[in-house]
Amino acid sequence: VLSLCCEACKKVIFHVPSELEADSLVGRVDLKECLQSAEFISSSDGNFKVLEDGSVYTTSALSLSAEKKTFTILLKDIQEQVQKKIHVSLVEEEKKTPKTRHARDTVLKRTKRRWGPIPSVMIENSLGPFPLQIQQVQSDTAQNYTIYYSASGPGIDQDPKGLFYIERETGNIFATRAVDREQYPSFQIICFATTPDGYSPEVPLVHTIRIEDDNDNAPYFTQDLFEFCVPENSRPGVVVGKVIAEDRDEPYTLHTTLKYRIVSQTPPITPAFSLHGDTGVISVLLPQLDRELVSSYTLLVEVRDMAGQPFGLCTTGTVVIKIEDTNDNAPSFKQLQYETRVEENKVSVEVLRVSVVDLDEPGSPGSGAVYEIIRGNDDQAFEITTDKNTNEGILCVVKGLDYETAKQRILVIGVNNEAPYLLAPHSQQLSQSTCSVTVHVLDVDEGPVFKPCLLRLDVKECEEIGTIIGRYVAEDPERGNSESIRYRIPPGQCNWINIDDKSGEVRTARVLDRDIGEMRRGQCNITVLAIDRNGKTGTGTIQVCIVPGNKNFPRITQTDYIMCRDRKPICLTAQDGDEAPYSAPFAYRITDQNMASMWKLTPHNDNSWYLSPKDDIPYGIYKIPVSVTDNGGKIGENIVRVNLCDCVTPTECDGRSRQLSGGNVTLGLWAILAMILGSLLLLLILITICGCCGAGVMHRQVTDDCANHNLIISNTEAPGEEVMDHNIIPFQNTCDQGGYGVKTGEQQTFEMVKGRGHTLESVKGGGHQTLGSAKEGGGQTMMDTCRYSYSEWHNFTHPRLGEKVHLCRQDEEQKHSEDYLLSYNYEGKGSLAGSVGCCSDQHEEEALDFLDQLEPKFRTLAETCIKR
Repeated sequence: VLSLCCEACKKVIFHVPSELEADSLVGRVDLKECLQSAEFISSSDGNFKVLEDGSVYTTSALSLSAEKKTFTILLKDIQEQVQKKIHVSLVEEEKKTPKTRHARDTVLKRTKRRWGPIPSVMIENSLGPFPLQIQQVQSDTAQNYTIYYSASGPGIDQDPKGLFYIERETGNIFATRAVDREQYPSFQIICFATTPDGYSPEVPLVHTIRIEDDNDNAPYFTQDLFEFCVPENSRPGVVVGKVIAEDRDEPYTLHTTLKYRIVSQTPPITPAFSLHGDTGVISVLLPQLDRELVSSYTLLVEVRDMAGQPFGLCTTGTVVIKIEDTNDNAPSFKQLQYETRVEENKVSVEVLRVSVVDLDEPGSPGSGAVYEIIRGNDDQAFEITTDKNTNEGILCVVKGLDYETAKQRILVIGVNNEAPYLLAPHSQQLSQSTCSVTVHVLDVDEGPVFKPCLLRLDVKECEEIGTIIGRYVAEDPERGNSESIRYRIPPGQCNWINIDDKSGEVRTARVLDRDIGEMRRGQCNITVLAIDRNGKTGTGTIQVCIVPGNKNFPRITQTDYIMCRDRKPICLTAQDGDEAPYSAPFAYRITDQNMASMWKLTPHNDNSWYLSPKDDIPYGIYKIPVSVTDNGGKIGENIVRVNLCDCVTPTECDGRSRQLSGGNVTLGLWAILAMILGSLLLLLILITICGCCGAGVMHRQVTDDCANHNLIISNTEAPGEEVMDHNIIPFQNTCDQGGYGVKTGEQQTFEMVKGRGHTLESVKGGGHQTLGSAKEGGGQTMMDTCRYSYSEWHNFTHPRLGEKVHLCRQDEEQKHSEDYLLSYNYEGKGSLAGSVGCCSDQHEEEALDFLDQLEPKFRTLAETCIKR
């Protein structure tokens, strides 16, 4: 049989056959590895028994019904109260394939009856006589053999001096002396049967000797003294505690069945507690436990075995139950009236001590006193506290008393406990204890007293020196008046005011201005002394506050403006250095009647008004006197200079730049250079225009085609080619000079004379009149101009251009040459400005107002082309 110990005292595995006979050796377990001194060895499964040497045997034939069978070996050391367990698992061996045998080889095996006496019983503490025969073991083979018996196990000795021994010839087992069950509850003896030559015809026999218990041990309490606590006034049935007793006799027998009872109670009054006989639980029995009457109880309790029968063994113990205090008693004053004295004006002094009586436990929250002043302390002049050491109430004065106001004070003081009241059932409510204290105030000579102690005086800014701003006086408390009291201001303070030493009048010592030095913060506290005839002094405080005044005139921040032709209103803004209510809103007014007839003011907000001309007044520089009145009525006079200029932007007015508030504009080097270059460019343009117009005046002639003097935008997409045709008729100009339409390169000039010598003037006026003569109404030409309107030019050129195109060469398909008619895509609506030609008439229906919106760099050219 194989044995495998997986883990000591925890698990052992034996590999065994599937069929086991009775008294078959299963295996051996090392018991000492788990517990050195095992006094009790048992098996959890009755089919197995364990010997003292660790051998495991079957007690009956069995088969492993399952694949694995387990049981537990229990080891106990009673003295050390140690217990160990070994888990044993039986695993079936793998079956080997048996060899085939012939029928003649079959052998029949005979099983004989085992020798096995019943377990023996020995009474604990047996009286003998000794040696005392316990049992006899005998082998069945003794009839055929001479058998010698021997044994092993705890207490076995071949010598009669041992606890047990076995006779070698007869197999009788004897006990040599009495045995204590509490020390050895049972014994297992291994018996061997052998022949004289050493042959063992029998399997070793395990014989058990059980020690039967005798009630030889009295029960005992686990503690020498049991102490418990319970609050007073606890209800009946409240558990107080539990007493515990034990018995070393055999468990679950009458020898260990215990009963408890209370033998006596100290003090010997009505029983206050009950004791449960089976469990040992102590409970409250008396309806009212009063700590003030009995603070603790001592109980003598008994425990008896044999279920409390008179012949059972018993032991007594002591239980002390302390009654815990609860706040069920209200404190009460020892005296109901007290009297004391205190000088007036004394502060933080002890006036009186009061004491109380409380029946609750001293030092506990239920006896700690809390005092309070119920009446007579409306001004909070008194305060009462508790002395934690003596539990007394200390009455103190925290505010000075005034003899002149009240010569005595009567206080009502109450007392409570720190902890809330916990009353017994069906008891009456507790009332608060009170006492009265009469405090007599003693008169003391006092110094003057200012009323009020702090006086606030408001002073307007810039008041003259010596202005009376108030009066600050003190009174003598004993007399109730201000006679013979002198006043002065101690040095080292701000010198804003003076005080009259007799009357107490307060006057200004300086001109108070919030914009100067230490006066910027706007206030100052000044201490004043009052001294009576006896030299007693009193102090008071004057708080001087500077009230902002109306000391500044409102003024307009910017007074120089440029107004262009759009005559956009000018926004005038004023400032005032004063604070509200002496600043905004401002009121503006033009003080000069002449200027008021041309200019007007309209409100914008509290600080600003708009200035604008009333009618179409002429351009020029206007100096307008404007007065500004603040909210306090102070008037500031201002001169507003307005340059009404014929310009679009202020920078165009005669080269003068607009003055900005806060500084001047300085031109840099590049700005000066740009101005010089612009002037040269303007001069060049004027020379060019004058040259063009001068040439026409010198010749005193106007050509038929004056369109070359108009500003016409013409795009030349490519240089043309010269065409000579007999259909092109030479033109006749107004100066009787022949001319031809010549197209040379990029410039083309036509003298618009058709066939019979008609000019533009002849078309309009008939005959050979020029355009200038037609406009004058006669045949005279105008020497100073060659400008014609666009409609006149269009009416003259359009029919002639169409006729000219019709006479041009045609291609093979009888279509006009594409050199003259070109198709263009529509590119959008044209400009609303119309023509800007320099030869357009001033009274043409096409307006020239769009020139006002051009940039400044185009204005010189625009102004050149406009006739005034």
